[in-house]
Amino acid sequence: MPVTKAKILGPRDGKAGLLIAIGVRFMVSGDDSGGGFSLVEHPLPPRTLAAPLHRHSREDEYSFVLRGRVGALSDGVTVVGEVGDLIFKPRHAWHTFWNAGDEPASILEIISPAGFERFFEKLVDMPAGGPPDPAVFGAVATEYGLEMDFERVPRLLQEYGLRFEPPN
Repeated sequence: MPVTKAKILGPRDGKAGLLIAIGVRFMVSGDDSGGGFSLVEHPLPPRTLAAPLHRHSREDEYSFVLRGRVGALSDGVTVVGEVGDLIFKPRHAWHTFWNAGDEPASILEIISPAGFERFFEKLVDMPAGGPPDPAVFGAVATEYGLEMDFERVPRLLQEYGLRFEPPN
């Protein structure tokens, strides 16, 4: 059931956590929006790849750049968004994104329809101390209609001058 009363989510409100190399702050869930969309904030450390190349079978993603410069690769097209830009990554398109600058960046990620935010919640709740177990990670990805291409990570890191590791 969607929220029926006005409310404010302050800049430090909402569950926050770590998704391998970037942060996540949960702002609007599918329960809040009646399933129409979810909204998360992703802080991105400098020159950091957010995720391996991947594609969603169910959702479109829209990344609104709040701070810094954010690069994205979608179906072979590379773009760089600046503050105030909106980057669209449609479902079924192989894509990834990263902080394209030497300063911290941050995006608001709109996911439509909602539901994929639960994938992020499961990652945040996995035990810390390195990358998640590949078998467990693969099972969770499959549950959410997500395909990932880890083999292209080294090439992406080299091509765009990035790293893919938990922030310090």
